[in-house]
Amino acid sequence: MKAFPASARSLTAFVRRGLLFSLGALLATGLAQAAEAVQAVGFDKLASFEFTAPESEATAPAAEKQIPDRVRELDAKEVTVTGFMLPVKMDGGLVTEFLLVKDPMMCCYGVMPKVNEWVVVKMVGQGVPPLMDVPITFQGQLKVGQIYEGGYLTGLYLLKGEKRVESKS
Repeated sequence: MKAFPASARSLTAFVRRGLLFSLGALLATGLAQAAEAVQAVGFDKLASFEFTAPESEATAPAAEKQIPDRVRELDAKEVTVTGFMLPVKMDGGLVTEFLLVKDPMMCCYGVMPKVNEWVVVKMVGQGVPPLMDVPITFQGQLKVGQIYEGGYLTGLYLLKGEKRVESKS
């Protein structure tokens, strides 16, 4: 059997190393993009600024400027948010809409939260079993901006809840 000349063997080894390096770089890039695809967002960021509610929905555009860019950049992003569930709507024993609040004291003991200390969650699909008084994490697409219902400001954040994320503790 005839061996390849040394220059051909070097070229083959060089090409093989280049392919392995390229494959590794693509894999690392893909993993990094997957990790960036779902961002964990905490109330430390969501509630990190003062927000004064406008007098009416008509003056809402000016009030919108109070939301800092670091928070506004989360709009339309896939995120996870952890908080305490305060059910608002139920269907067949499942919660379909709820507030995810920063602190359990806000939902059960009458401490009024600031408007940026809760996320309105509307579940996509059937809903989830109610689970209160324990931290719970939900994943979905976040909308950042004032939410009005019936002329009243009901929140700054709306999460289209796709699923509950189990904690690893």
